[in-house]
Order: sequence, then structure tokens, then C-alpha cells
Amino acid sequence: MIKVTIVEDIKPIREGLSAIINGTPELNCNYSYENCEDLLNNLLDITPDVILMDINLPGISGIEGVKKIKELLPETNIIMLTVHEDNKSIFEALMAGVTGYLLKTTPPAQIVDAIKDAKSGGSPMNSNIANKVINLMRLSHSKQDLLNTIKLSDRETEILQKLSHVTGYKTIASELFISIHTVRYHIRNIYDKLHVNCQSEVIAIAIKKGLI
Repeated sequence: MIKVTIVEDIKPIREGLSAIINGTPELNCNYSYENCEDLLNNLLDITPDVILMDINLPGISGIEGVKKIKELLPETNIIMLTVHEDNKSIFEALMAGVTGYLLKTTPPAQIVDAIKDAKSGGSPMNSNIANKVINLMRLSHSKQDLLNTIKLSDRETEILQKLSHVTGYKTIASELFISIHTVRYHIRNIYDKLHVNCQSEVIAIAIKKGLI
């Protein structure tokens, strides 16, 4: 029997998923929660095989929840079940340690198959999500090659490292004792050198390169 736990703040969706799982042979859902906090408080007692996790949750987000779950039970399989299909959400979920990534429009039968697949060591994803992951990987590799041929200055490298941990330019400026204008100037240079347009792409390259 595969033990499944659900973390979903919308009650009808949570109850619907529970009904689908409990109506399927080999699957069992005895526990469902509306937030990550309640799950984390009980995680070591219930030790689920597979967790279905939403991203937008009250309190701790689904992505932060995944990180905390992996710290407590590293082998737990987590499938993100969400409405979000943007590159940033997919990338952050994968980096946090999810096993699979599904959209909430996924038919019930495919959700059931995904749970079984995850328990067997697979990485279930909707086809469009899988395509986005492949494109992200291609982008990461191409940016990696580019980074090998383009030299960032020491200050640019320092700001890149800060950018992955600090959200505000003002905070970066304060920590480095430079002006916000100077921070923006260096970040524009980093974007230009790496031919990227957003922070998530820059961070993806930095992680691949081992800069952060």
C-alpha cells in the first residue's frame, strides 16, 4: 500500500484528491493538511511514501515546505500539484527537491499513475512541464558554455552571490557599502554579459557554475 499525504489549502480540492486516492487499489490517504506547518509537525509520525503539495499555501509556501520535508525525510517523494507553470516556479520546485510536477488540470487517472510512478522511482510531469524542464536544462547548459568564455569581475561575482540570497538591491548595496545605482549598474552588466533577462536565469547559471 502506498501511503499518500496531501497538502492543499482549498478544501474541495483536498477532499476530491483524498477520494480519488482512497478509491484506488494500492493507494491510501489517511492524512491531508491545509498547510505545511501541520504536515511538518506530524511528518515523522506519518512517514508518507508520496506527498502531493500545492505551491501557494498559507504560511510556509509549498517550495519552502519541500525543503523542510527533505531535511527531515530525504527519501520522501514529493509531487508538486499546482496551477503554476512558469519557469521560475518549476525551477525552484526542482531545486527544492520535488520528484514530480503536475498541473491541477491533470486528469485523476494520470494523478494516480504519477503517484505510483513516483513511488517506483520515476519523475512524473505533464508533457508541457517536461518540455519546459528540457528547455531550462538546455538554457542552463548554453549559459554554462557562455559563462566559461566570459569573465565576470570580482565585484560582479560578489553581487551575483548576494543576488541569490538577498531580494532587495538596497540590502545588497548596504552589505557591500556601495550605492543602489552601482548595484543596478553591475547587475545590468551581468545580464548583458550572460545574455539573460531575469534573475531566475542568472541564479540558474550561478548554481550550475558553482558560484552560489
